Amino acid sequence: MQTALVPAGVQASRILDLWHLTLAVCCGVFAAILLACLIAVVRAPRANRATPADLSSIDRPESRTRFWVVAATCVSTLLLFGLLLTDVLTDRALSRLPIDHALRIEMTGYQWWWQAKYLSDAGAPEFTLANELHVPVGRPVIISLKAADVIHTFWVPNLHGKKDMIPGRDATIEFRADVAGVYRGQCAEFCGYEHALMAFSISADPPARYEVWAAQQRQPATAPAEEVALHGRDVFLSQDCARCHTVRGTAANGTIGPDLTHLASRQFIAAGTLSNNRGNLAGWIIDPRTLKPGTVMPGTRLPPAELQALLLWLETLK
Repeated sequence: MQTALVPAGVQASRILDLWHLTLAVCCGVFAAILLACLIAVVRAPRANRATPADLSSIDRPESRTRFWVVAATCVSTLLLFGLLLTDVLTDRALSRLPIDHALRIEMTGYQWWWQAKYLSDAGAPEFTLANELHVPVGRPVIISLKAADVIHTFWVPNLHGKKDMIPGRDATIEFRADVAGVYRGQCAEFCGYEHALMAFSISADPPARYEVWAAQQRQPATAPAEEVALHGRDVFLSQDCARCHTVRGTAANGTIGPDLTHLASRQFIAAGTLSNNRGNLAGWIIDPRTLKPGTVMPGTRLPPAELQALLLWLETLK
């Protein structure tokens, strides 16, 4: 779900209230303008080519017209100041979210994917994932925002407004998900060729379910039992994959691409571009630029047997 009209948190509700007020005011002004135009058309004098020009209004005082112009100007000014005041009050309300016992996440935008590091209470990274976040329902979340290359914008309309991510400047966004569900986020600042394919999701889980998920994410990848899967791990470690990606529990510790420790637990790959299934994963490994033009990930051509073994091993990373 990705819509600001179905808020799942207190900040999104405040923003929706401001939207409703702004929409009502703008619709009222628009209706008043249409009514004024209709009155002018109805009351306009009828004439044809033979009708002489009426220039009497040039010297005639138009006090009634002046009154309506002044009144409309005053009303418009009051409405604009009212919207400005409401906007300020909404902004102040958004900043007053209690952040006691907040979950802390560090999120970095890349062209064109998202890296999320979950931090302990002491601020040390506990585990890292890509493009999919989980948060507990009812607990405040503080996300530190960074940009690794160009300007990105973090936006999950069901939970909060937009927040720019500017290289060299750190920012934070705070929200609380009050309704369980999966909410889609999107980069809202044009950041290059594949800007439209730079999505992520936030799953708001009941606290108990979140703790189970987090405990599982803290664990390293387990060694597979099948010989074919073990061969697939060896293929991964022998290729350039291990130089770009990390899989905790193995010798792969690359930092250029997403952490793949629990890849199989994710619903999508390539920042929301493709469903996470064997066919899409195979296509992504062999020729990612066909599926997502402009991506920096190079293709890896493998013999069919090695590719199938690699896919089997990746499917064990749950």
